[in-house]
Amino acid sequence: MRLKDKIAIVTGGASGFGEATARRFAAEGARVVIADLRLEAAQRVASEIGGAALAVAADVGVADDVANVVSETSRHFGTPDILVNNAGTTHPNQPLLETDEASFDRVFRVNVKSIYHFVQAVVPLMRDAGGGVILNVGSTAGIRPRPGLTWYNASKGAVNLMSRSLAAELAPWKIRVNALCPVAGDTPLLAALMGVPDTPENRQKFISSIPLSRLCRPSDVAAAALYLASDEAEFITGVEFPIDGGRTI
Repeated sequence: MRLKDKIAIVTGGASGFGEATARRFAAEGARVVIADLRLEAAQRVASEIGGAALAVAADVGVADDVANVVSETSRHFGTPDILVNNAGTTHPNQPLLETDEASFDRVFRVNVKSIYHFVQAVVPLMRDAGGGVILNVGSTAGIRPRPGLTWYNASKGAVNLMSRSLAAELAPWKIRVNALCPVAGDTPLLAALMGVPDTPENRQKFISSIPLSRLCRPSDVAAAALYLASDEAEFITGVEFPIDGGRTI
């Protein structure tokens, strides 16, 4: 088992990329805390995983909620070895002048500020334990942006760059930080990212821009997260890891 006895926090773990990652980590021997705004959905995933999983309700943009996630992790399992900052949101794909300030603030609060809160809460514990792994779910949107998603693209660009900067600053404490950069996947955010109804025809237009001719699957992200969280990647830090079927070529 590649994560035997490791303790992981996965935000946004009740669906999509986060759920797949939580399940894969548990299957590889980790104990997993599933932090999500939707407690009932998180509890469903945790109950299906079994005793190696714990569901905790959290708004990742609220410092007290984040502190509670970390506290519950320590109380139930111990010091976290792995943090996956997966929780994310978007505004609809639309002309940039049509995105209101509340939507802009929400995107940056969930996608960017949440990482600040978790770093503040988790890094001291990892430092004192001798190291750890942080994976931030960025996006190809922060590498090769599409029109209509300017503010979302900017938030993911921040995540990607933040990951590299964290990697440089935290390396002396043996804390590795990498960004996972998936292309759009078959998740609840897809319709908003496309900016049109999620129909087979509209999906195909979107997929036509991906050389390997399909969307990113949750299992793709989970596999990449597993590798980067494992000891196999012990010398890899500060990378923007595209999971994109060639979209960013």
